[in-house]
Amino acid sequence: MAPANAAVKIPVEMPVVEKRVRNRAATEQAILDAAKRLLAEEGFQNFGINAVARGAGCDKQLIYRYYGGLNGLVEAIGTDLGSWVTDRIPDDTGGMFLLTYGDLMERLSMLFLDALRADPLMRRIVAWEVSENSEQVRRLSEARSKALAGWIERMRGSLVPPKGVDAQAVNAMIFAAIQHIVLAAAVSDQCAGLVLKNGKDWEKAATALKRIVRGVYG
Repeated sequence: MAPANAAVKIPVEMPVVEKRVRNRAATEQAILDAAKRLLAEEGFQNFGINAVARGAGCDKQLIYRYYGGLNGLVEAIGTDLGSWVTDRIPDDTGGMFLLTYGDLMERLSMLFLDALRADPLMRRIVAWEVSENSEQVRRLSEARSKALAGWIERMRGSLVPPKGVDAQAVNAMIFAAIQHIVLAAAVSDQCAGLVLKNGKDWEKAATALKRIVRGVYG
């Protein structure tokens, strides 16, 4: 028997409104994660409300309620891709002194190469960009491109490309080369005869990429 003056612990229940907010946030995240997982595994061909709801373990009406339907869900994934750039391509120099625009683009090229290799969904989206002409794919592509351009603007400060160099065109070619080699390696462990099976192979590719960047930007 507890002493008469002992403190009595009274259970405190979480307010109903707070529970609902937390449950909604968790459900929204589960839906978003399921949608990204489905896209990475099967692409847009089997991307639908019912499939996403099954993957998230929720009623499909919640997708309409929280995201307004499939288009709203794609918009949310596009927004998440902006976060992908922030998460995978941090706003730091990695210990590298960015003295020239070439330093900046070398840093971004290496980060983008590593990030794309590590993310199957992003590889899917890049592949769709050159094989599908749909509004959904354009939204996802634009979200990533906008985020990459934002990274360059934030990081470059007063750094400018050499005179006479069309940086927009050159950077587009650099990104395209990175995307192609990563996609090719994911399918066949090689690209244009360059074997890409292990870390040493990828170091060779990274060195070549750096030389290309330096060849243009110095």
